[in-house]
Amino acid sequence: MSSLDKFSLFSPLDYRYIDGDLQKLCEKYFSENARVLYQARVEAALVKALSKQGIGSKKIASEVAAAAKKVTAAQVYKEELKIKHDVRALVNVLRFKVSKEAKPLIHFSATSYDIVDTASALRYKEACEQLVVPELKKLLRIWIKIALREKSTVQIGRTHGQHAEPITFGFTMCSYINRLGKCISSIEWCSSKLEGKFSGAVGAYNASSLLLKDPIKLENDIMGELGLEVGLHSTQIVEPESLLDLLHSVQAGFDVLANFSDDMRHLQRSEIAEIAEGFAKLQVGSSTMPHKRNPISFENVKSLWKEFTPRILTFHLDSISEHQRDLTNSASARFIPEFFLGFLVATRRLASVCENLVVDRVSMQRNFESCEQSIVAEPLYILLSKYGHQNAHEQVRKLTLKSEQNGVGVFELALNDPNLAEYISQFSKSELSILANPQKYVGFCGKKVQQICAHWKKRFF
Repeated sequence: MSSLDKFSLFSPLDYRYIDGDLQKLCEKYFSENARVLYQARVEAALVKALSKQGIGSKKIASEVAAAAKKVTAAQVYKEELKIKHDVRALVNVLRFKVSKEAKPLIHFSATSYDIVDTASALRYKEACEQLVVPELKKLLRIWIKIALREKSTVQIGRTHGQHAEPITFGFTMCSYINRLGKCISSIEWCSSKLEGKFSGAVGAYNASSLLLKDPIKLENDIMGELGLEVGLHSTQIVEPESLLDLLHSVQAGFDVLANFSDDMRHLQRSEIAEIAEGFAKLQVGSSTMPHKRNPISFENVKSLWKEFTPRILTFHLDSISEHQRDLTNSASARFIPEFFLGFLVATRRLASVCENLVVDRVSMQRNFESCEQSIVAEPLYILLSKYGHQNAHEQVRKLTLKSEQNGVGVFELALNDPNLAEYISQFSKSELSILANPQKYVGFCGKKVQQICAHWKKRFF
């Protein structure tokens, strides 16, 4: 195995998407060595909790804790080849590393999934706290910087792919800032509520009740040592909802990244050209068209989303386990780390491209000006209604059709319509100014940008 390079591996995550920097960050939580080490930590927490209740000494607990840090996946897999049981292989490897006094306390009164489910909760909790959430906050900080910088940059709003009303590009960014901020909050909360268990083979504390008068206290001590919630009830496994809630929160965050990428990709279309990804000096956009500058990063994020989103169905399928437990999640649950990895790759990819995002204010102004004579239709009909017109919407709709036919602006047509004169004469100077200068018709965009950015800066930074 030592002769393998990354191009001898099988997953695109390994040989294409995860660079050396991200690999170092992720292997602490998502590698097979990490899985084994987290399970060993739970075994050590058990021995420490037993010592608090007079079963074994503090010295033994320290010995086991030290040994747990030295276990490797290679050692466990080698033992598993002999005995055909992964958790018992871990137990044996730990036992090989401690004194004869400590050996009986390794895995004492535990069932495999006391260790497996608790270790999974612990590593996903710490991965979210120490890696996933910090990476998301880096992206959020970049988005906030763009929003504040572009809070007054007028952009035509779009609904159903059609020109709607003026907004600002900072306001556009705030849609994603607010959504991502809520997702980060959800990931933080859900990861903090992940549950562990130490209740035995059917969840009734059968084995631990032979040792202790209060086996629930032992469970509480173990989870307290690990910083995990204790499930009020469990079978051989932890109830699945706490982990499922976290995975849903991650999926919601992934949805935001994909939606943002889609919108930015469309804004990069040649005929729109309002934003662009930064383009390196030697970067090639097409193998045959030298002029091309494709939105590769935004498309890459969308593609990652397409790969990993269907896995949420598997997470739901894994929430069904017959009676106290079956083994139908034994393979599928091992792929959960890939879900986090795909999400992290997408997050870092967007952070990188957004740091160098090109905002073309000239193109935004050009696109706005292409429709500024028609977008006054909404404020015009609102103001006509304000001053008493009984059928303003229909009247203005007819003006828009006439404008399309003869090329004259809607407001100019209204000014020359004698049937509207008595209403328009009541318009204030500021109202007339908006109709004459539609780029002023941006509502509370600037204030909302300030409000939303201030909210999430206060919340996280």
